[in-house]
Amino acid sequence: MNWDIEAPNVVTEARFRELVESGYSAEILCQASAHKKGPSYYGLWVMRVVSDEGVEKLLVTARTRTTYNDIKIREFKTITGVVSFLIGIGFSHADVPLEEGQKTSHKLVSQDKGSSG
Repeated sequence: MNWDIEAPNVVTEARFRELVESGYSAEILCQASAHKKGPSYYGLWVMRVVSDEGVEKLLVTARTRTTYNDIKIREFKTITGVVSFLIGIGFSHADVPLEEGQKTSHKLVSQDKGSSG
């Protein structure tokens, strides 16, 4: 399957990371408002990368045999999951929207990428 032709508006985690490192913004969209349950906050968040020109691509799970190669939007169900994902990409901070319909945007800066100075 040629992903650029057949699925131009989605990316896997590896491509998401590459695009963020090349200057795209990582946008977090809250799909269900956060609520506290025990020590954690639960809700529903999805992510997409957005270019300066406005090109948007949703983050999807990698295709596997168990999902019969279906494309599925990657959903985060805890704030901890969102923050862990952002840290894994190289962000040094996380601004997570808490109400349904809200979104926040993050862009890597040189200090996030590990540069000194």
